[in-house]
Amino acid sequence: MNDNTLQDAQALLDARLSDTPPSRRTALKVAAGIGFAASVLPVAAQTVVATSSDGLLAGRITIDVNGYAMPAYRSAPVGAKNAPVVLVVPEIFGVHEHLADVTRRLAQLGYLAIAPDLMARQGDAASFTDIGQLMAQVVSKVPDAQVMADLDATVAWAARNGGDTARLAITGFCWGGRITWLYAAHQPQVKAAVAWYGRLVGQSTALTPVHPVDLAGKLNAPVLGLYGGADTGIPLDTVEAMKTALAVGSAAAKASQFVVYPDTPHAFHADYRPSYRKEAAQDGWKRLTQWFKANGV
Repeated sequence: MNDNTLQDAQALLDARLSDTPPSRRTALKVAAGIGFAASVLPVAAQTVVATSSDGLLAGRITIDVNGYAMPAYRSAPVGAKNAPVVLVVPEIFGVHEHLADVTRRLAQLGYLAIAPDLMARQGDAASFTDIGQLMAQVVSKVPDAQVMADLDATVAWAARNGGDTARLAITGFCWGGRITWLYAAHQPQVKAAVAWYGRLVGQSTALTPVHPVDLAGKLNAPVLGLYGGADTGIPLDTVEAMKTALAVGSAAAKASQFVVYPDTPHAFHADYRPSYRKEAAQDGWKRLTQWFKANGV
């Protein structure tokens, strides 16, 4: 997220919050079950997709990571054994109701879907109302190495709890879209990945030493990239740079694909936000399910 995108998002948030009574904001959080991040309230209640948990084992769990109890949300068909596994990586706003619902959507298709809270050590993303503070105090302090290790621990948890990690996929949104690319290069067990509008390039830092374009040639699994043609934070020339890098990489890199939706903004899958674009979101979801099946997950 660049400075202009950050400022636009904060201005939109301030305007929406000022027009919404506190009681309405609270009601929305309560109605959502596990709630939404404060920095995206009020949610667009008329468009929020709510997936039934009937027939599912769904709810909060903790995953041990070397003695640290990492919070997560898990959904799976009741009684499922050897279910294919999908890791669901959140936006900067953490594991809130939308991410929980994504896991339920996948579980209704037969998957064990887990959304780990990969920023929890650094802070509670749900408590922030200022996106700039959230970025500075939490998101910017999360090391990629920590995230890779936490996802590895999530895969190990899945293997112990009814998941078939020989059929492993990952998907993520925004911040999680970038992580999806990185994890496809990190974890040899991954069979398929779908990255929703994840940043592809960036400056190298101690906490984020490499970016997807740097690892394009090392992918262990083909990645489907779903991007918006009007995303001001991810210029299309970076998509083209990624395509060039993929073309000279591993077999999985060469099998990777992009779909760019014209005139579509960032976060078009986020049905609880004004950025939601129903047609692109539904098409992207259909492509995700087909991508997983085509790659053995």
